[in-house]
Amino acid sequence: MITGITHSYPVDSSRIQWIRMGTTVATNALLERKGKKFALIITKGFKDLLVIGNQSRPDIFKLNIQRSEKLFAEVLEVDERVKILKEYKENSIQGTTGEYFEVIKPLDIHQITQDLQEIRNRGIDTLAISLVHAYSFRSHESQIEKIAKELGFAHVSLASTIMPLFKFLPRTSTACVDAYLTPILQEYINSFRSGFDENLSKVPVLFMQSDGGLCDISSFIGSKAILSGPAGGVVGFSQCGEPPLIGFDMGGTSTDVSRFDGSFSHIFETEISGVHLQGAHLDISSVAAGGGSRLFYRSGLYVVGPESSSADPGPLCYRKNGFLSITDANLVLGRVLPDYFPKIFGPGEDLPLDYSASFKGLQEIAEDIFRSEGKKIEVPVIAMGFVKVANEAMCRPIRAITSAKGYDPSTHTLACFGGAGGQHACAIARSLGIRKIIVHRFSGVLSAYGLGLADIIEETHQPANITINESSLIISEINSILSLLTNSLSLKLASHSTSNIIFTNYLHLRFSGSDTCIPVVFTDDLKKSTKLFENAYLQEYGFVLTERNIIIDSIRVKAAIKVKALSNLQEIVTGEVIKENLAQVYFETEKGVESLETPVYKIDNLPSECEIIGPALIVNEISCIVIEPNSIAKILESRDVVIFLQDVQRKIISSTECDNVILSLFAHRFMSIAEQMGRTLQRTSISTNIKERLDYSCAIFSNDGSLVANAPHLPVHLGSMQEAVKKQIELVDNWQEGEVAMSNHPCAGGSHLPDITVITPVFNNKKIVLFVASRGHHADIGGITPGSMPPFSKTLAEEGVAIKSFKLVENFVFREAETRELFQHSRCIEDNISDLKAQTSANNKGIELLSQLINEYSLEVVLAYMKFIQKAACQSVKDLLQKIPSNVLKASDFMDDGTKIKLIVTINSGCAEFNFTGTGCQVLSNLNSPAAVVKSAVLYCLRCLVDTDIPLNQGCLDPVTIIIPNNSILNPSEDAAVVGGNVLTSQRITDVIFKAFNACAASQGCMNNLTFGNKKFGFYETIAGGSGAGEGWHGTSGVHTHMTNTRITDIEIMERRYPVLVRVFSLRDNSGGKGFWHGGDGIIREIEFLEDIEVGILSERRSRRPYGLNMGKPGKAGLNLLLRKDGRVINIGSKNVCSVRPGDRIRILTPGGGGYGAA
Repeated sequence: MITGITHSYPVDSSRIQWIRMGTTVATNALLERKGKKFALIITKGFKDLLVIGNQSRPDIFKLNIQRSEKLFAEVLEVDERVKILKEYKENSIQGTTGEYFEVIKPLDIHQITQDLQEIRNRGIDTLAISLVHAYSFRSHESQIEKIAKELGFAHVSLASTIMPLFKFLPRTSTACVDAYLTPILQEYINSFRSGFDENLSKVPVLFMQSDGGLCDISSFIGSKAILSGPAGGVVGFSQCGEPPLIGFDMGGTSTDVSRFDGSFSHIFETEISGVHLQGAHLDISSVAAGGGSRLFYRSGLYVVGPESSSADPGPLCYRKNGFLSITDANLVLGRVLPDYFPKIFGPGEDLPLDYSASFKGLQEIAEDIFRSEGKKIEVPVIAMGFVKVANEAMCRPIRAITSAKGYDPSTHTLACFGGAGGQHACAIARSLGIRKIIVHRFSGVLSAYGLGLADIIEETHQPANITINESSLIISEINSILSLLTNSLSLKLASHSTSNIIFTNYLHLRFSGSDTCIPVVFTDDLKKSTKLFENAYLQEYGFVLTERNIIIDSIRVKAAIKVKALSNLQEIVTGEVIKENLAQVYFETEKGVESLETPVYKIDNLPSECEIIGPALIVNEISCIVIEPNSIAKILESRDVVIFLQDVQRKIISSTECDNVILSLFAHRFMSIAEQMGRTLQRTSISTNIKERLDYSCAIFSNDGSLVANAPHLPVHLGSMQEAVKKQIELVDNWQEGEVAMSNHPCAGGSHLPDITVITPVFNNKKIVLFVASRGHHADIGGITPGSMPPFSKTLAEEGVAIKSFKLVENFVFREAETRELFQHSRCIEDNISDLKAQTSANNKGIELLSQLINEYSLEVVLAYMKFIQKAACQSVKDLLQKIPSNVLKASDFMDDGTKIKLIVTINSGCAEFNFTGTGCQVLSNLNSPAAVVKSAVLYCLRCLVDTDIPLNQGCLDPVTIIIPNNSILNPSEDAAVVGGNVLTSQRITDVIFKAFNACAASQGCMNNLTFGNKKFGFYETIAGGSGAGEGWHGTSGVHTHMTNTRITDIEIMERRYPVLVRVFSLRDNSGGKGFWHGGDGIIREIEFLEDIEVGILSERRSRRPYGLNMGKPGKAGLNLLLRKDGRVINIGSKNVCSVRPGDRIRILTPGGGGYGAA
């Protein structure tokens, strides 16, 4: 089928000039997990790497942790290993990056041949091969590939060829995606070609890739096809006008946004459908808000998505017993006109849209509101409310790609496309301060149109790891690599004239000690390239690390061939402006939601250069453009529509009466501000802990310190941060503008000393109206062991510098000298200083965005809705508590040392008392938990139990009383050691709370804190385990649970930076508790040390197993082993420090989760 006529014989291709295609075949196969069956070949010790991933969970408040299904059918571990060397030594081998490697375990050719033959005998003919450090040392992968092809494997995806970039996890994942999808694409391509004579051998067939470039049909592979569909739209909108442009592509289930400033913005590492990918992809952000997004009213909030009605059954108006969706709201508002929409609905697909079904669905919401709140709201007002909330949800990713990266969205033009985009464009633009919108004449099919505009692109990449210095040898080395890469591309494009090929050379640069790369053009002038890098880094992150070396991480060459563009055959239309019809359409005016008589125009009948004054609807066969009041649309000669927005009188919002629509908007805005603070912190920090492990949190607070909104960062921070803010309000006398406070002391709301909170007041008319704060885990702040996580600390002083209150910034000046003196015992003082500056920058971003919000709505309204949002959260928790069948809930558990944690929850009329009386006394160890951490645990558990997307703030705790006995392990004295309380006891508190509510079995109850270092460096990581099972779901294996969600450091990053070899990182099979629903398995992490190092482990559940619930069996306890080079195996217990020599190993076996229900 190509013309709509079924052919029993091949189509004559003689009249076809060229074919350019984008396809969602690969995307759909990935989303639906319908790719090719394949086996993964991986270095021994890492068979579960892609199951564990970076060990974080996608939704921190979901007890039933959902991970994407793995792609490979089976995995084979190959007993081979190479070690990266700091310098050349005898018998070492130089890799493609110039780094030297030692082969410490060569390939067993006989064994790998035998293993591959067995895989082939089982019917698998596709492989993905990925070995540690093969980004540079490729010999072992190439040998396995050769054997596989000799054995008859049809397709082999070699990680070192598909994407030879540093970082083992995303490179391995990319190779798996390629093996999973490329054979499926080839089947699709072969089927397509077979429909034409001579298999299209004489017709150029080009496919759109994820990077926005076309490639020849023979070069199209799965790992570069994921964004093949939307990439065409980005290319299309880039031609819509003068940059900078924001692309706004609203479809049925989601909305894609992107930015174009004269060149395409690419990212080189991303995650799609739970799969990590390396390689050039257009930077497209998505949000689950589209025409099919479902509508709900929950706890006083209008909620849009993320659930979707999909195309089938679709919205209610599709006549297939679907779900209330955004399309229904637009239909009721008159923004979708059934008379101008195809009659393709209902069982026979021959009926128009069903207005009455949409109206009835919204009317049911109105009745629910009336029953629950006594408010009588008209159906169009409710419909408008949902549309406004959807618009705000779609604004969030736009702010993420603009203001969060230092670009002002109001300076952009909004380029609108996609089937539903025209109905929302004016409102989206107003929310962002954008004054100009352009709707392309092919907006409904712009992705297809973009195919006709794109260049043919081929790229090749090689890792480098070259430190830039004054030596002329560096230029020679760069040019040598560029020559090799250019020659390889020339061979690929041999069928094209060399004169038509434009080669562009890129250096991917980073600062030493960081893994954040920025690509810059290289034109033989290395100084110019480094200057470009520093300017780009300054734009993106706000500062430059002048004291650090610049590293060439990789070198890339892009070959581009300009293809013949589509001819513009658009006919200029003349004549008069003729209204097709008049419709009653609802708009929001200064009086509220009003029905306005609105002219309807067919775009094909409108003369060129005419102007249409809003309100108006401009329709064609597949879409409708809504021209709001106070807007003017102009039809260009090209038939594109340009909309100019004028100032509009905003409806006066009451600060005394809550409007549930405005409440929902503010919930999104507050969350968005906290998210942008977090992105700023991650971008501007330099430490591994904050930038890569994401061990940080950001939030907004009222002027009394109560939590207003936070981004979904680390649960252990969220509730305790407000205690830190409240304490600074008490301790700091007479706050002044330009002042920033810092604190980490447990008695001042701290969690443990490495978690430093930076707090900044928000002033308005010289009065403090709000606070913003950011908390980040610093890798070292002194103390008796590297990493500031000593297993045996008995007093707070042994854990590092303790700060009750310190003026970090005064008179807008960062007090660097005084701060350096304060942190003089830190082993990573430069990182401390840089990260504190980053936290200050994150707070400044929050202040900037809050000030914009205040200017937009007024201070009175912002503060009023801050209170309303807290009240809504309070009501959600009350609703939860009223559903609990028992009035008294009891639970207890014991720490490994026998200390009891006891809880009695008494529920009465939607309120609850959490009473920890009976909990064990303070201990002479570091398991003591600050009271602020207990409040965090209660807040987190309540949010999980509510199980709907409500704002997390002080309101959640308003109906709750928390009683914690003084001088107990949960409320220790001021000088008590607490470093383990934050990372271990906090996990046990959450287990006890969930046990009381019978919500789930115990999770691993630990964070498995591993530190190692010496006088030169310190390293810290937490290791995941198994989650507990619950009613209706199994626990998840190898995942962080409850109070943490930090990422694990990539194996290759660890081995390049630190003198270690990661020997094993896999699941601990059968460690989860058995049950009708079984618990998740823990992890095995084994690390070999290459020089004298001090190692510390701080862990729990080594003697007491994670319990099962409702007759489920317990998970296995954890185990920490020291494996001496001489063969001795030593159990070092749950908390210990030991000195290791080269060749010694530490093996951490983390606990599994408990089972639920009798097996």
